[in-house]
Amino acid sequence: MTNVTELFGSMVFNDRKMQERLPRTTYKALKKTIKNGEPLDISVANAVANAMKDWAVEMGCTHYTHWFQPMTGVTAEKHDSFIYPSEDGQIIMEFSGKELIKGEPDASSFPSGGIRATFEARGYTTWDPTSPAFIRDKTLYIPTAFCSYTGEVLDKKTPLLRSMEKLSSVSVKLLHLLGKKDVTRVTTTVGPEQEYFLIDKKMYDQRPDLIFTGRTLFGAPAPKGQELEDHYFGTIKTRVAAFMNDLDEELWKLGIMAKTKHNEVAPSQHELAPIFATSNIATDHNELTMEVMKKTAEKHGLVCLLHEKPFAGVNGSGKHNNWSISTNTGENLLEPGKEPENNLQFQLFLAAVVKAVHEYQDLLRLTVASAGNDHRLGANEAPPAIISMYLGDDLGALVDSIINGTEYSSSGRSDMLTGVDVLADFTKDNSDRNRTSPFAFTGNKFEFRALGSSLNIACPNYMLNTMVAEEISEFYEQLKDAEDLDAAVKALVRKTLSEHKNIIFNGDNYSDEWVAEAERRGLCNYRSLPEAMAHYVDKKNIDLFVKNGIVTEQEIRARYEIELDHYSKQLRIEALTMVDMAERNITPAVISFVNELTDSALAKKSLSASYSVYAETALIEELSAKTEAFVKTTAELKEALDNVSAHSSTSLEQAEYYRNTVFEIMGRLRELGDAMERKTSAEYWPYPSYGEILFGV
Repeated sequence: MTNVTELFGSMVFNDRKMQERLPRTTYKALKKTIKNGEPLDISVANAVANAMKDWAVEMGCTHYTHWFQPMTGVTAEKHDSFIYPSEDGQIIMEFSGKELIKGEPDASSFPSGGIRATFEARGYTTWDPTSPAFIRDKTLYIPTAFCSYTGEVLDKKTPLLRSMEKLSSVSVKLLHLLGKKDVTRVTTTVGPEQEYFLIDKKMYDQRPDLIFTGRTLFGAPAPKGQELEDHYFGTIKTRVAAFMNDLDEELWKLGIMAKTKHNEVAPSQHELAPIFATSNIATDHNELTMEVMKKTAEKHGLVCLLHEKPFAGVNGSGKHNNWSISTNTGENLLEPGKEPENNLQFQLFLAAVVKAVHEYQDLLRLTVASAGNDHRLGANEAPPAIISMYLGDDLGALVDSIINGTEYSSSGRSDMLTGVDVLADFTKDNSDRNRTSPFAFTGNKFEFRALGSSLNIACPNYMLNTMVAEEISEFYEQLKDAEDLDAAVKALVRKTLSEHKNIIFNGDNYSDEWVAEAERRGLCNYRSLPEAMAHYVDKKNIDLFVKNGIVTEQEIRARYEIELDHYSKQLRIEALTMVDMAERNITPAVISFVNELTDSALAKKSLSASYSVYAETALIEELSAKTEAFVKTTAELKEALDNVSAHSSTSLEQAEYYRNTVFEIMGRLRELGDAMERKTSAEYWPYPSYGEILFGV
């Protein structure tokens, strides 16, 4: 039996190991850096590096790597050994503070959005001491940030760390103003729920679309999908349960608090949820979780799919980003308490979040924009592309009472009476959950539900942190000279909620009425990445990040170029894969089947003219017509790909062309291909069907 308490964190250079292995003064200095953000002295780094190396070598490691998160959407690593030559011709194992703090990967080979030319190769990784090192595959992994030789930010983690520092500093100032002088640091915490698909590797290996793009580009729906809702929270299959058990153990070794696992709505879809961690550690852990999922699946003859929409006709996968704010004294600033109507501190921080989401709704939308997520947002499996906030009945009533100056009366928590003697009665929550809302309040946190399953959560969280920090900073400036602070806070909260109430919506976000209502309220409805990304470089958004020291205008414009370029390349790869599948396999397969039908019909007629060949003839005619349309549409798609440069001179125009022209043709080609699959004999169809992949039949 697994001893979880011994297993947990066994592969992490965590606080317990640091206490055991570091001199007391070094340990205290490092903890000050981690807890209070104080600068790290090189002597401390040297001591930490040596202790880290000794531990890693004892665990069987020969190499270390600076592990970072460039703008590729995946993590990166370069492995170096601990080996150094000694004077006697042998080797010694060494690792210095300088090597711990700084690494030098080739910056020109990562996306830079034009910041770096190809010949400008040097880049730096720098140790993030707030995120513990860990061991994987006999290698010591050191979480780091990544920048260019001239200092430009080239990763997703640095802006996150900066945003956390900014939110902390402005929140501490505001809390001191409110009388909380003992607060020295404020942190944002995140708990990302991760959805994913598991399919048999043998099926995966026969699908070039899954291999090249992560999603099926062709595929007729199986007779059964998710209609019966029998997979959701259903009994976990033996093979999947074995995978989940191994996954838990691997994650626990890495100090990742994997807590909940279950079947999701779609067939072959599942979910894992961790316990909350600080935003940067939660980001590292989520990236690790996705990597470990893929490796663990391989051991079980499975493939883990993290694409947002790998199969048409069934739910895709998302990632729910549960976000909250807490103080170093253990107080959750989004906790309403028993009397939220009298909790001015809570009301003030709530107002800051409401104002931030309303003023920067475009930023929240574009943080979750991707080619994959464009398939989900707005469907019944994910929130719509319109950003709004759900506060629930009780909190919504509080906001209304503040705006209108009326008495607030909480519905409170009522008892749920089961009506069965052997079943215990229990207390229900004072508000329901709204699964259709993109940004929902859920007790003492906000759940940002619009993230795609493959997304690096650093992006939405650094933007969320920054926009909330901006509002808190504004609040501080408005309140710092107030003679009657309570009265000033009440007036500010009322004014803020009154001006920004349009972002609050507690109804059905899927309804057609909401789309019209949202437009009346002046809310954004950007249905695709190009629509959303066009607003990244709006002046108010550039000013937000530059003013708060998160990224420079040049870095913002570089990220804008990177995201648009990545989108266009992703759609191009999908289109080229479709053409390849169509020309090399699907068209020849259907023609071969039609030829067999023709031979069968001719053979029957040669035996007797009285034999009916109606079935063969009807199918031949239908498939011949569809094949002709399929071939013509394939040629149309190829022509569209050849003409990209003629229709676009900027990265935004190119992305819009791929979305509006190429993607539209891809949709028509798929529709024809799926129709042919339904009519073609399974022994001729070149790829495993949805039924085989999702149900094993």
